[in-house]
Amino acid sequence: MNVLLLGSGGREHALAWKLKQSPILNKLFIAPGTPGTASLGQNIDVSPTDFPAIKKAVLSNGINMVVVGPEDPLVMGIHDFFIGDSELSQIPVIGPTRSGAMLEGSKDFSKGFMMRQGIPTAQYKSFCSSQLDDAMLFLKSLKPPYVLKADGLAAGKGVVICNDLLEAEASLKQMFGGEFGDAGNTVVIEEFLDGIEVSVFILTDGDGYVILPEAKDYKRIGEADTGLNTGGMGSVSPVPFANAEFMAKVEERIVKPTIEGLKVEDIPYKGFIFAGLMNVNGNPYVIEYNARMGDPETQVVMPRLKTDLLELLIKTAQGKLSETQVEFNTETVSAVILVSGGYPGKYQKNKPISDTAQTSNDLIFHAGTKVNSNNQLVTSGGRVMACVGISNSLTAALEKSYDLARKVDFEGKYYRKDIGKDLL
Repeated sequence: MNVLLLGSGGREHALAWKLKQSPILNKLFIAPGTPGTASLGQNIDVSPTDFPAIKKAVLSNGINMVVVGPEDPLVMGIHDFFIGDSELSQIPVIGPTRSGAMLEGSKDFSKGFMMRQGIPTAQYKSFCSSQLDDAMLFLKSLKPPYVLKADGLAAGKGVVICNDLLEAEASLKQMFGGEFGDAGNTVVIEEFLDGIEVSVFILTDGDGYVILPEAKDYKRIGEADTGLNTGGMGSVSPVPFANAEFMAKVEERIVKPTIEGLKVEDIPYKGFIFAGLMNVNGNPYVIEYNARMGDPETQVVMPRLKTDLLELLIKTAQGKLSETQVEFNTETVSAVILVSGGYPGKYQKNKPISDTAQTSNDLIFHAGTKVNSNNQLVTSGGRVMACVGISNSLTAALEKSYDLARKVDFEGKYYRKDIGKDLL
């Protein structure tokens, strides 16, 4: 089977690494990919949102399946594009149609979906920019902290938590004023849930489903979860508090009603659902949905997945997931993200990267890297790479991640020193 994987981050490198292990795989193509994916398949210089160019690549390379990594092409309707094209309609796309991707593409839609389906989540109201006065009044009716979410896609940075009312009012004005572009034209204001976060990943064919290994990620730039939100500074799996009892609640209260709700609302869905959850006194609440795998969680979930990923994706396309079992490795996996100095604000690119050697039991997944004209690996983004450690305990896995993080070097390198420490 020839597979085209869309995307160019650490998530896609981890997915490519796992897909490459499948005996069913013939050729793997990644568009556009990273220097890291170049050793696993053939990178194609095509944007994941350039649908006509993707069509050309699919037809010219004999592609049998398309796996969508990032959210943008899903929200823009790549699956619908394939369904509506006579030359592409028989090629399965792993990722929801535009209507399913609204779970991520609109916070307002997803909150409404949760309310309609009785899925536990924080109480909320949505406001557009013309309703500033009403939004201010609603803020005053809540107790701090205050949670403000840009309705649309904001690269994982559209959520602001404010500790006092003045800060919340200022943040609301900034959002309506264009801080997140069109994504902030509507803002969801919701009550603050006090607990510990965990990410749960579901693969569904729209009827059956499997639950993949859970993970915990660390979004803030600073240690002890301080500073600005980022796309993710690290992750670990498994998560100690996500035991059998907690995960049974997740399946009954969240996973099953979500899949059933999609059917009831006539939303076809073949792909991943990422449920960002809050554990509040042992009870799971949904903070948000994503319509794809998470980043940097994929970098710790894929090494724990024992089952052949491509086999799971084929079953998804065929609608046969209900007859499928998944197996996990018992090992612990941790990822520490190396970022460019200044991220998530302004940062410099094209910094040479040295010493990316790794052992067979440790992994480096590339995100913001490229090879320059001198054939040298350099930085090209805010989040540069994930240093992944695999071992029989969280302490030992973190030790391996941090060993790699110290060895890999580039000017301005920064990483959090406390990933996973709250779980020890």
